[in-house]
Amino acid sequence: MKSRTKARSIALQVLYEVDISGHQPGIVLSQRFDRLKMDDTHKEFISQIVSGVEKYKLILDEFIADFAHEWPLDQVAVIDRNLLRLSLWEIAVYRKTPIKVVVNEAVELAKIYGADGSSRFINGVLGGLIDNIEEITFNMEILQDDEENDTAI
Repeated sequence: MKSRTKARSIALQVLYEVDISGHQPGIVLSQRFDRLKMDDTHKEFISQIVSGVEKYKLILDEFIADFAHEWPLDQVAVIDRNLLRLSLWEIAVYRKTPIKVVVNEAVELAKIYGADGSSRFINGVLGGLIDNIEEITFNMEILQDDEENDTAI
């Protein structure tokens, strides 16, 4: 597994654990990092994913629900839900990875961690989100600007 793929895999595992157990993301990350032999760059990427998804989870969930309304989010498998959050965060907030790479990585991770139809499901939902990526990105930028203005006060 490539190092960035491994980083996404670890971030997905952390997000999954946090989602099902309610454990604190920082504690889960710390425990993972204690057991990992990975360079600091990849640890930073994992931390960015986890903290970014946690920070924007509610808005990411809204976008997923809005643009994939055929699949109620509370009925989506926990691993698939977190994979969608991770991917949408990387596409709409992080924006340093080409969309095609994010989708390919998500599909591959779904094949590893998801159920039989997860990879097709993830690919389909991300396709719908990408069709609306300009609107999503625009709204994320407004949200981030609002947060920056709130902290400046």
